Amino acid sequence: MQENYSYPLDEAWTQADIVTVIALYNAVEKAYESGVPRDEFLQKYRSFQQVVPMKMEQKRLDKEFELESGYSIYQVFKQSQQAKSNEKVRVRNASR
Repeated sequence: MQENYSYPLDEAWTQADIVTVIALYNAVEKAYESGVPRDEFLQKYRSFQQVVPMKMEQKRLDKEFELESGYSIYQVFKQSQQAKSNEKVRVRNASR
């Protein structure tokens, strides 16, 4: 993880939208650093999907976030789909 980086945000979002998206970014960081409860992550991901309903835009934000932080929203989502309810999702980044 890079120490200082900025979150990709859209200037058209409301303050509530920004809080929702940052909550997802924080959950992704947590999944890489210490693990995040599956259900907590999926709830934040569903909220993110309501703010950013278009898949193309979701992919763009994921790519920007990964370039900034080294963390992938998609990889955490993929692992959370395979995890059982109430299980912690932890992503280990092999390249770091």
